[in-house]
Amino acid sequence: MTHVALYARYSSDNQREASIEDQLRLCRELAARERWTVVGTYADAAISGSSIIRRPDIQRLLADAQSGQFEIVLTEALDRLSRDQEDVAGLFKRLRFAGVRIVTLSEGAVDELHVGLKGTMNALFLRDLAAKIRRGQSGRILNGYNAGGLSYGYRVVKKLDERGERIRGLREIDEDQAEVVRRIFREFAAGQSARRIAAGLNREGIPSPFGGAWAASTINGNLKRRSGFLYNEAYIGLLVFNRIQMRKDPETGRRISRPNLPETWQVVEVPHLRIIDDELWDAVQARKKLYGGMKLHHRRRPKHMFSGLVRCGCCGASYTVKNRDQLACAAHREKGTCTNNRTIRVGELEKRVLEGIQRRLLAPDAIAGFLAEYHAEHKRLNAMNRERQREVERRHAGMPASTGRSLTSSMPSLKVSRRPA
Repeated sequence: MTHVALYARYSSDNQREASIEDQLRLCRELAARERWTVVGTYADAAISGSSIIRRPDIQRLLADAQSGQFEIVLTEALDRLSRDQEDVAGLFKRLRFAGVRIVTLSEGAVDELHVGLKGTMNALFLRDLAAKIRRGQSGRILNGYNAGGLSYGYRVVKKLDERGERIRGLREIDEDQAEVVRRIFREFAAGQSARRIAAGLNREGIPSPFGGAWAASTINGNLKRRSGFLYNEAYIGLLVFNRIQMRKDPETGRRISRPNLPETWQVVEVPHLRIIDDELWDAVQARKKLYGGMKLHHRRRPKHMFSGLVRCGCCGASYTVKNRDQLACAAHREKGTCTNNRTIRVGELEKRVLEGIQRRLLAPDAIAGFLAEYHAEHKRLNAMNRERQREVERRHAGMPASTGRSLTSSMPSLKVSRRPA
């Protein structure tokens, strides 16, 4: 009896969740015709086929294949497994090593020829798809439509064209949010820090762009990527496209943004989206330049022993470097949502923690527990060694002398020190 596993996937770009059931239904029909027994189904919904790293069910399928749960992986087409050349070849290699064949509804039994040709075709498809998407976004920008997400201060306009299709990228000013944007610019131009502005917004209960608390980083943004409130040119009636490019990290499968050269940017004027006047914008940019002289990597602090492990005892936020070697609550500093203003030096923190660890590890109760565990393990290993020795002696009793000597001499010795570690 042949055991088969079914795999289905759909990406979020042009398919829907029912696609999973459609794929599995067709695969079950083929399995029934071939009299195969379906022992498992695996599905990754709304996940791109450009990488297998971040797909939980394809990883589970590989693990089950290694444990011998099935002999065939059945899927609709090879691109359901992956559209990445390296991933397709790797899947084929690992499954073949486990004694598992790949069969698809489109290609039939998959061999090296399919892996080479289809892998190349799928990779070209991904490249062409990305180019078409960018071309469409560029066209929307030229027509004054937004090609990206929804910035704070605006709302989506739902409108149909002459063919009855939705016009994508239409935006209009949300006056309530626009007033918050003007307030941020005015307060920053007047000399307030982004931290103080964020704290004021949080005290008044004004929702942030994502509905939570405001943070200084949300307001400050990043100069190189021109992100954040104070660098958003949409507030002065400019749409900027192609500022960054997204690349997928082959090690993690995560999308990483990389800035493009300014001469490759596409800029279109949209005066109906202006929220900030030029005078206020220039004042803010002039003040931002005062803090832009030192490069970011020169401002980064070296990691210490407990980097990323220290938490605020009041709110649970991270304790991060405030200045030099002092740590402080990030929620208190960045958002003003925590009342804990206590700081501690890195050296003092390390001293307290290490002394506490040493004190606890050398406590009489702890030492007694360590010795009990050591003697129990010592006893277990000795019993295992004796049992192995008896097994060798039993086998030796029923074999010629020369064979017995060979078995005894090849028996690995297990030495355990009697002195506690």
